[in-house]
Amino acid sequence: MSARFVLIAALLAWPTQPLDEAARAAAQAARRPWLEAPMHFASDGARPLLVAGAVVALAAGTVGRAVLLETAVALVPVNIVTELLKRATFRARPDGSRQRSNAAFPSSHAANAFALALVLARRWRRLWPAFVALALAVAWSRVYLDRHWLSDVVAGAVLGAGLAWLALRAWEGWRARGPTGTVPAR
Repeated sequence: MSARFVLIAALLAWPTQPLDEAARAAAQAARRPWLEAPMHFASDGARPLLVAGAVVALAAGTVGRAVLLETAVALVPVNIVTELLKRATFRARPDGSRQRSNAAFPSSHAANAFALALVLARRWRRLWPAFVALALAVAWSRVYLDRHWLSDVVAGAVLGAGLAWLALRAWEGWRARGPTGTVPAR
């Protein structure tokens, strides 16, 4: 048994509920009327921006289409795994709602935000702090709005960035070999 496996198993078995409860209490105590609109925008308002961004990317030519393709390559496995985990864990949300198809663990908002941040940071490396900051805002908004536990968004962030990285590496490998599986002659 590898040390990495033991570490991962120990982290997964670690009791997170006390930390989750403390983070929830802090987030709920920090709620202010002037923060509600920005947090809702970070949580839900980003969807129309993504659609608009996709349209702009298509119009932007080769680079835009490449980013759009990389985004799809990253987000498809992230969303498949996230949805499977939601159905398997069936964790109740902090606000008490419980629905297998929309379980709390892991946060798909956080997973998608961090996957997208990874895609964009790979393309525009100097802007990586901004992309990570936006992903963090999305993730925190889910805790702030009482839709996820802290552990849900942390797991979603790690899952999103990790799976996106793996998917993009596999995609690059496939493209380097070509569809026939052979390395093109140079």
